[in-house]
Amino acid sequence: MSLVELIAQADERGLAASGLACLDRCVPLLGAEDDEVLRPLWGSLAEGGPQWGDSLARARAAFPAGPGDGGDEPAGLAHRMLAAVPSTPSAPALREWADACSVGALQIHRMLDTREDGAGSVRSRREGRTDGMSPLVAAELRRQVQILELLANRGAGGLRQALDVSTEGRRVLRAVVSRRARGRV
Repeated sequence: MSLVELIAQADERGLAASGLACLDRCVPLLGAEDDEVLRPLWGSLAEGGPQWGDSLARARAAFPAGPGDGGDEPAGLAHRMLAAVPSTPSAPALREWADACSVGALQIHRMLDTREDGAGSVRSRREGRTDGMSPLVAAELRRQVQILELLANRGAGGLRQALDVSTEGRRVLRAVVSRRARGRV
C-alpha cells in the first residue's frame, strides 16, 4: 500500500503519530536543546496520557523562533510543520497536518541528501513511484510507511515502536545536519 493510501486509512491516533513522527525526526533543524522535547506529545497519544493541547503548548515554547526570510530552507519547513500542529486533534485536522508533514519531511530529506533524487516531486514517491530514489529520501519514506503500518496493526501498542523508528530517523538526520554544517565551515 502506498503512503498516500496509508494516511487515507489511518485513524486519529495513527494520523497524530504519523505527523508527530515526521516532526520528531526534524527536531535537529528546529534548534531545541533537548531531543526529547516532543515526548509529552507522544505521551498524549497513549491512553491516560497528558492532554494534547497542553503538551503542544509546552513543546512549542521549547523551540526557538524559526529562521526568518532568507533563512535555511529545511529549517523553515520544519518550523512550518511545528506551527501547523492542530491544537485540537480532530481527524480532519490531523489528516491534513499528517499529509503536509509527510510531504515536508520528504522534501527536507531530499534537500539534505547529497545524492540527486530522480523524481520530479516527493508526491510521486508517496504514491509508490520509487525508481531512482536517493538514499535519504528512501529511508524517510520507509520510516513513514513503517510507522503507519505499526499503528494500523497494533494500535496504541505500536506507539513505542513508532517512537523508536522516529528516534532512529532523528539520529540519522542529526548526523546529516552536522555533516552539512561542517562542510560550510
